[in-house]
Amino acid sequence: MASAAEQLASQMNWGAFTKATELKSRLLFVIGALIIYRIGTHVPLPGIDITVWNEIYSQKAGGILDMFNMFAGGALQRMTIFALNIMPYISASIIMQLASSMLPSLEAIKKEGEVGRIRINQYTRYLTVILAAVQAWGLAAGLESMQGASGSAVIDPGLFFRISTVITIVGGTVFLMWLGEQITQRGVGNGTSLLIFAGIVAELPRAVAGVLELGRQGQFHVLELVGLFAMVLGVIVFIVFMERAQRRIPVQYPRRQVGQNQVAAGQMSHLPLKLNTAGVIPPIFASSLLLLPVTLVGFAGAEGGDIVASIARHLQHGQPTYMILYGLLIAFFCFFYTAIVFNPKENADMLKKYGGFVPGMRPGQQTAEYLDFVLTRLTAIGAAYIMFVCLLPEFLISKFSMPFYFGGTSLLIVVSVTMDTVSQIHAHMVAHQYEGLIRKQRLRGKR
Repeated sequence: MASAAEQLASQMNWGAFTKATELKSRLLFVIGALIIYRIGTHVPLPGIDITVWNEIYSQKAGGILDMFNMFAGGALQRMTIFALNIMPYISASIIMQLASSMLPSLEAIKKEGEVGRIRINQYTRYLTVILAAVQAWGLAAGLESMQGASGSAVIDPGLFFRISTVITIVGGTVFLMWLGEQITQRGVGNGTSLLIFAGIVAELPRAVAGVLELGRQGQFHVLELVGLFAMVLGVIVFIVFMERAQRRIPVQYPRRQVGQNQVAAGQMSHLPLKLNTAGVIPPIFASSLLLLPVTLVGFAGAEGGDIVASIARHLQHGQPTYMILYGLLIAFFCFFYTAIVFNPKENADMLKKYGGFVPGMRPGQQTAEYLDFVLTRLTAIGAAYIMFVCLLPEFLISKFSMPFYFGGTSLLIVVSVTMDTVSQIHAHMVAHQYEGLIRKQRLRGKR
């Protein structure tokens, strides 16, 4: 019986999918947008000698440079028009969210509802252009100073090259920002997360081939390879389990009068609080903030004990300074983003407005304090979980030279974005089924 029921449910879901034309159009739009994005990651930056750049990158590979290249979907390694990817937009979003929480003027704009949200988004776009321009100018200056065995990385250095590089890279970043917004509005899932997800997934086959090649060369023992892939599967299972975990707070709705002679029975519901409310935002934001101040460090080419070389040395993967900063930033953004997404006082007031209450708690302030207490404990556990997932592979990367695509941050992004996208697809399918039932009921009523 159970297997028959599951088969029937799968047939209904497949039938709903084949009939959901809006969902199919959304998915096709997402696929088309991601194809355009991947094509752009192979369009080289004008004025770059790709052969020389490949030599330089192979010498400087490792540490923060590989981390940046992972988020760029390999675009930095190929030095393409999407070399900065969408990271300036993420950095601008971080700055605006922090500013809107600390500056009264921006906080007032944020409280204006949809109009305020549009204004904040516009400010974020302006800041993205500024950050992308600064980073692109630094990238161009760094490229001019690089020399490989075959010569300079830039064919014709000078002011024209710098200006053209800034215009090209800023244009690529703005295009990706627009493309991500279009995916969110006209597709399925979060556009920014899907762009990063697509870049990581596209490079996974190359990462697997690289690990197998290291095993063939004798750097990995067969048992170490088996253990590595077993660890990756274990981390994926652990991420799925923790992302699904939630605390359900019971909410009681009292009996209410319906009409003159009818009384509706009280209802028992629940308020779900996820263990990881912030999702993949903390590691992305933490990585972005670590990448922002050291964008020029990997291209400075400085040697010795100067400040630039010291920063580059201490911010390498596996270094204690990097791990401490990375962990602290992850914990900070877990609490910060959760506080933005879920406001205990507003939720307590909403429950009180509709007559709901948490058993054993007085509506209003006491309920808000209880929700804040529960959410703080959940966020602490969620922050510890994300820190564990993201920092554990750092030791393996530093010890075994494992590709960054097998790191905790990349696995967390891939698994979380996949789960979120599948959930949204399922929600669209359920909505389509309900719409079909409503139409059938109306047709029967007309008859």
